[in-house]
Amino acid sequence: MAQDSWIACSDRLPEDGQRVLGVVPGNEVLLPGKASFELREVLVLRFMENFFAAQPDKADTHGRHFWSGEGASNQYFEAVTHWMPMPEAPEQPEVS
Repeated sequence: MAQDSWIACSDRLPEDGQRVLGVVPGNEVLLPGKASFELREVLVLRFMENFFAAQPDKADTHGRHFWSGEGASNQYFEAVTHWMPMPEAPEQPEVS
């Protein structure tokens, strides 16, 4: 599978603790200093397998897995439809 292909969560999940790009359809965020929301459907997330295993009431409501986000972008499991591994950073030119 190509490194830059989106993977449906229904097909396969990331490794526990893996940072990925995740798709959250319709995700809107209020940016500091702005009075309106902006659509941000691709987020950097960390997959947390069995996050709610010790909390059956939350697991029943939100699913047993969780997506830990950066800043205020945490997502319940069912909110994310697709994911892909984080891309490699571009190589920086050597400074002489």
